[in-house]
Amino acid sequence: MKWEGNRQSDNVEDRRDGGGSSGGGGLGGGSIGIGSVVIALVASYFFGINPMTVLSLLSGGDIAPQTQSAPAHKPPADDRMAAFVSTVLADTEDVWTQVFTQGGATYKEPKLVLFRGATPTACGQGQAAMGPFYCPADQKVYIDLGFYETLKTRLGAPGDFAQAYVIAHEVGHHVQNLLGISAKMDQMRGRVSQTEYNALSVRLELQADCFAGVWANHAHASRQLLEQGDVEEAMNAAAKIGDDALQRAGGGQVVPDSFTHGSSAQRQRWFDIGLKNGNVKRCDTFSASTL
Repeated sequence: MKWEGNRQSDNVEDRRDGGGSSGGGGLGGGSIGIGSVVIALVASYFFGINPMTVLSLLSGGDIAPQTQSAPAHKPPADDRMAAFVSTVLADTEDVWTQVFTQGGATYKEPKLVLFRGATPTACGQGQAAMGPFYCPADQKVYIDLGFYETLKTRLGAPGDFAQAYVIAHEVGHHVQNLLGISAKMDQMRGRVSQTEYNALSVRLELQADCFAGVWANHAHASRQLLEQGDVEEAMNAAAKIGDDALQRAGGGQVVPDSFTHGSSAQRQRWFDIGLKNGNVKRCDTFSASTL
């Protein structure tokens, strides 16, 4: 992936030297993360966290807003991983600003917060073990960069473009928030059965995968971002974090009714649709008869 020397975003907050935060609150209802299902299914195996805690959060448990936060500042200039994340975020800003402008709208850029261990968010207490996540309430993407080591060594998805895909997916949730899609999802909570809500969640997550593909399409067309093997890295990452793959990794049975993010094949398919078409309208997973 050709990222070095490209513009870096100013919308990155570095809280890593502020230490982890303690306190109540759960990261649930209003937050959506590519790693949330990792916790529910394999947290006890990978991180020693009670998966039932996260299962209750994924089903819409109450959240308590957090008001205290570690000091935030720009990342050090010599931090290569922070520079990578800042560059990918900047590229998503450029792409989505253009896409929104062409559609007659204005793109509001999200913030990206780097933290270690735990950090307060407007959606409750964020935990590193949840993986990267997006909080609609404060319009921020949160990531503990240690997740990338987990992605590489424990989930078997190495590569810089796999890492970029993760960020682009979370930014995809921000796009959904701006378009009002996330709010419509929240309105369905409690109105449908858990199985039905899980099915809607799958469509939401697959759309974020498709939006990540849209970003990659535009970024490559404008800046020749992709190198040989990059698409394969993203496809591999999408496969490794499919619900079926994670359930197998957790030593359990594959239970489609419990899926919240989509199967490996579905995640790959919708990322590929966005990548090949670069058209937001092609990412309407909610109207699709087949996922």
